[in-house]
Amino acid sequence: MREIARETIELAAGGDIAAFEDIYKAFSSTVYTVALGVTRNAQDAEEAAQDVFVKVYRNLKDFRFGSSFGTWVYRITMNTAINIYRSKARHRAFGMADYAEVKDNIPDPHDTTKEEVERHHTAESVDRILDKMSPEHRLCITLREIEGLDYKEMAGILRIPLNTVRSRLKRARAAMAACAKEGLDHGL
Repeated sequence: MREIARETIELAAGGDIAAFEDIYKAFSSTVYTVALGVTRNAQDAEEAAQDVFVKVYRNLKDFRFGSSFGTWVYRITMNTAINIYRSKARHRAFGMADYAEVKDNIPDPHDTTKEEVERHHTAESVDRILDKMSPEHRLCITLREIEGLDYKEMAGILRIPLNTVRSRLKRARAAMAACAKEGLDHGL
């Protein structure tokens, strides 16, 4: 993720659509990836990404350059994605899974190679493991392992001390390992 020039942020805050488009282009991929890491659902991640950019647009005038702009966007993304995840989790808890969504994620054995089936199975196993984790643990894993952020960047985004980042990430990795072991024990 690249950093945005202060002038671009100020122009966008003043209503310059081209400047806001530059912000969107710089952050859209990262926002979606972080949201997907938290929500574990493409539609929910898209919804979160849309909400994030609406919030960014509405609140640009309040950004005071006290932290990096990227950290500010990450924080908005994280909070939005966690809220959407929790909201949707209540519906999923009552067994309201969307048949079309489940059906679309099953590979057609006639249209796939052995490698694609194995890759899908591996991705499916990782998804099941991440689904068992808390949103906070998923977020730590996403920020560190998928987005490649260092501990200091994570501390800024999560607004927690550096040592707390280390301990949360350690707990997240332990939770992931426990979920993976549980899955192996149950033949997943």
